[in-house]
Amino acid sequence: MQLLIYIFLYPILWCISILPFRLLYVLSDGFYILTYFIIGYRKKIVRENLALTLPHLSDKERLIIEKKSYQNMCDVFLEMIKTLTISKSEMERRYKFKNIEVYDYLEKKGKSIALLCAHYASYEWAISINSKISFEGYAVYKKINNRYFDKLVRDIRSKFKATLITTKETIPEMGNNYRNNKLSLYGLISDQSPRLGSFFHWNKFMGIEVPIHTGGEMLAKKYDMNVLFLRTKKLGRGFYEAELEVLSENAKEEPNYEITDRFLKLVEQQIYEQPEYYLWTHKRWKHRKLS
Repeated sequence: MQLLIYIFLYPILWCISILPFRLLYVLSDGFYILTYFIIGYRKKIVRENLALTLPHLSDKERLIIEKKSYQNMCDVFLEMIKTLTISKSEMERRYKFKNIEVYDYLEKKGKSIALLCAHYASYEWAISINSKISFEGYAVYKKINNRYFDKLVRDIRSKFKATLITTKETIPEMGNNYRNNKLSLYGLISDQSPRLGSFFHWNKFMGIEVPIHTGGEMLAKKYDMNVLFLRTKKLGRGFYEAELEVLSENAKEEPNYEITDRFLKLVEQQIYEQPEYYLWTHKRWKHRKLS
């Protein structure tokens, strides 16, 4: 059954991926109408998240952000499919690094690097950094149940020299690389809610006290990595600018949770500046403390 689904869907995905960007965004507009107005995908969750975190805004202002966030989500989804056939030169034209020298500076320190980012703007196209680095680049992801699509996603990412590792593979891979002195860059999306039963650090995120995912920091400490924050700004449809900021050059000596809390503060700043580009559909505040 998995193979049949793949055989049916792959030609559709490939045809979408070769569309000119102008037509790609016409299709994205259609997906937006379907997702938001007809299906109403996770609309209740989005409205609750916006009301919780942006109470200073009026209902009308939050509704504008809500609609724009769905438009952005559809753009990101279609851009992910576009990655199937996009050229390296086109990717570099559309996703630019403002200060790649910050990364180069850390490479010269001779330690592996943890790159932390959020579900904001085009987190999918951040893989393009791999064409600009000398370290081995890894991206941590959640394995897709359909093994054929899982392989497809891995193959797409390999175009940009990125090796995908599942959450289960992460610690063994990092440990093996550390023991063999293999310098690597690990991309970690770190703004999600931790799994139930693994809560040990709480703090306020967007004004709400929630359990905090500390995996990126703990791995950086365990394997003596430098830590970077990736801030992505959406300049327009299909155009992004990424900026890098050093979070720590000595993770082992940092007090526990300092790196994580600094990361979340930067994510907050990013969201407050342009909240419409955050992925509001995920249940980030589901385990919040009730006052």
